[in-house]
Amino acid sequence: MDLETAIRTRRTHKAYRPEPVERELLGELFELAAWAPNHHLTNPWRFRVIGPEALEALKAAAGPEAAPKLDRAPTLVVCSAVVCGSEPEDTEDLLATGCAAYIVLLAAHGRGLAGYWRTPGVMREPAGRAAVGLPDDERFVGLLYLGRPVQEQRPPDRSSPVDTVTFLP
Repeated sequence: MDLETAIRTRRTHKAYRPEPVERELLGELFELAAWAPNHHLTNPWRFRVIGPEALEALKAAAGPEAAPKLDRAPTLVVCSAVVCGSEPEDTEDLLATGCAAYIVLLAAHGRGLAGYWRTPGVMREPAGRAAVGLPDDERFVGLLYLGRPVQEQRPPDRSSPVDTVTFLP
């Protein structure tokens, strides 16, 4: 799949087949994420693949209303950025981590997988952070859902660049 096709056809999926993504394939995705642009090559991103025990702890922290959404995909990956408490470094590292997360989603799509980027509230709560081993010096960026899709998603209409781009003199 060429890059433009991957960008235009990647969609958010909320229904997956039950088999988890293989560790070797996840390794490929994380290796590609390491190519995200990052100021001074700080490599601020951290990925944690959630296992069964961590998932149960996260679901308990989320509570009965939010827990079922954590069962949507067979593979969940916590994406976070190491922060040092100094601006603009933390902003740069946070944005670099967002790029790395998107590379994971785009590379997964290129390999026939589906993905979904969520930012559930439980990940900003002490119990949710503890459930996945997220230390105080890391800022939560996203919970990436990965797996094989059950159905194909159609791309939505997109706005024209004329609505979002300004050329300055």
